[in-house]
Amino acid sequence: MKEKFYITTAIAYASKKPHFGNTYEAIMTDALTRYRREMGYDVFMCTGTDEHGQKIEDLAREAGITPKAYVDGVAGEIKTLWDNMNVKYDHFIRTTDDYHEAAVKKMFTRFYEKGDIYKSRYEGWYCVPCESFFTDTQAVDCKCPDCGRDVQRASEEAYFFNMKKYADRLMNYIEEHPEFIEPESRKKEIVNNFLKAGLQDLCVSRTSFTWGIPVEIDPKHVTYVWLDALTNYITAIGYDPDKSYEEQSEKFKKYWPADVHIIGKDIIRFHTIYWPIFLMALDLPLPKKVFAHPWFNFGMDKMSKSRGNVIYADKLAERFTVDGVRYYALAEMPYANDGSITYENVIKRFNTDLVNNLGNLVKRTLDMQKKYFGGVIQAPVAKEALDNEVVAACVKAYEKVVENMDAYRIADALDEIFEMLSRANKYIDETTPWTLAKDESKRERLGTVLYTLLEAIRWGAVLLHPFIPATAEEILSELNTDVCGYSSIGTADRFGALAAGNTVKDSKVLFARMDEAKVLSELEAERQAQIAAAEAAQKAAEAPEKPEGCALIGIEDFMNVELRTAQVVSCERVPKAKKLLKLEVDLGYEKRQVVSGIAKFYAPEDMVGKKIILVTNLRPATLCGIESNGMILASGEEQVRVVFLAEDTPLGERIR
Repeated sequence: MKEKFYITTAIAYASKKPHFGNTYEAIMTDALTRYRREMGYDVFMCTGTDEHGQKIEDLAREAGITPKAYVDGVAGEIKTLWDNMNVKYDHFIRTTDDYHEAAVKKMFTRFYEKGDIYKSRYEGWYCVPCESFFTDTQAVDCKCPDCGRDVQRASEEAYFFNMKKYADRLMNYIEEHPEFIEPESRKKEIVNNFLKAGLQDLCVSRTSFTWGIPVEIDPKHVTYVWLDALTNYITAIGYDPDKSYEEQSEKFKKYWPADVHIIGKDIIRFHTIYWPIFLMALDLPLPKKVFAHPWFNFGMDKMSKSRGNVIYADKLAERFTVDGVRYYALAEMPYANDGSITYENVIKRFNTDLVNNLGNLVKRTLDMQKKYFGGVIQAPVAKEALDNEVVAACVKAYEKVVENMDAYRIADALDEIFEMLSRANKYIDETTPWTLAKDESKRERLGTVLYTLLEAIRWGAVLLHPFIPATAEEILSELNTDVCGYSSIGTADRFGALAAGNTVKDSKVLFARMDEAKVLSELEAERQAQIAAAEAAQKAAEAPEKPEGCALIGIEDFMNVELRTAQVVSCERVPKAKKLLKLEVDLGYEKRQVVSGIAKFYAPEDMVGKKIILVTNLRPATLCGIESNGMILASGEEQVRVVFLAEDTPLGERIR
């Protein structure tokens, strides 16, 4: 029986089409999947889409459609993108799939009944794009520590998962299983920044939006994103929360635990803290490994439509082919540090590696075979010592590919293959087949040289199949051989599987050379068009519109808002919050403390002594840990203007 290997991508968030950096993960996981299959494993590869949350609810509202209709469109786009990039998955899960939603409901109830989940109230900061909560100390300057965007103050009833209960057990597991988190730098980040610092309990439900899986024990709540999203790895293979591990389906017991979760470095905290703790609470084995890959940046910058540097893999493939894009993604991403994509680098890699090294080797070897022997493969009966160097290069390449792929060093594996191809190209220059062809007495030697080249090409194509499968299959087809698995290569005695007497097919241009200047000019024009489109969209969004206004109210409602005159007695900035000022105001009959988000527009000294209008009957609010008792009247959004009163205005007067 084959040994199983369960591998997953992180499921893509169904808010928009993934850019090149996001698509890398699917390509990487596909390459690892194909490699494991070549090595004889029974592989199950799962990918999919994460489809719930406030962000999607907001986007659907803006689009004027239901959240389900919105995610149907984006999930379809993601699935098509994966298919276009030749990503061969065994299962594509959507978190809106009925079996997943049913299992999540049961898991939530099971956690609650076990005492792992309790109801409380959340007070803090929330980042909508990241769908993450942060404390006052984490949200410095009221910014998300992960993405840098503004966070919103949130206060709502919620259920929490008791992370502290399992913290010591998780720390022990990580110490006893050093291979659990890779690369090593990511493990140090998790241990030092989170586990040793002390875990906070995790919010696992929300009441401020409705697009999520309802909590059966409390229907006004929906399950919060990470309990919903992370559990896809087990629901996809049939996990039933009502059953023990021993009672699960044969499929589940066969594939779980996962052999590796392939994820981006930005979500490692969720996969190496929250996810293993959920599994511990379910009495399930933990995944064997979580591998957090780095990011792809455009040069040194993150991809952004406003910068005109967003690259989509399928769009890039229209110019550089699918395998050209796959090759660049896999060859250019380092093991631990961020990778870089620029059009100059893509063209250089394409021309140097794929056109010159691989493509030229295949085409000129096949063309010589056609020219000198009518395409008929000759038996290698005139071997010389130099041939052994090619054989040794092939064996070394295989051994290094296996070593690096087992260690998730994909770019290093590709380097080894292309080093072997370079050796084969050098072999052509060393043996000069065109010279041998002029001497009839050297005909057997010529046939042996070309056989050695053809067999080296076969090894190269077999090794390349996990990375650039369509190209590898084309090469093997041109060689007219069906000896094409990893089991047919690896040791020196397996060098020689091509059958003498067979006839190779006509060669094709595998990759056409790119004119760098021409291509860069065309791409720059596309980039400028992207910038112009982003600017036009921004201007359209900023164009003033007639305010919709609020519903009409009666005089009685208006009189319920108590507006009074006041004077600023003192004012200072709020530490670690660039937007906030803390003011003491005098109403004549009492003094109050107020926190206002006007620091960007007024210095403290600009406010002291000024008379203002204060909303005095608001409930107290806490901003960055400071209680605020009232709100200062001001106009504007981008440019805020406080309403100042005349110096002789009495204090405490009601505004009517």
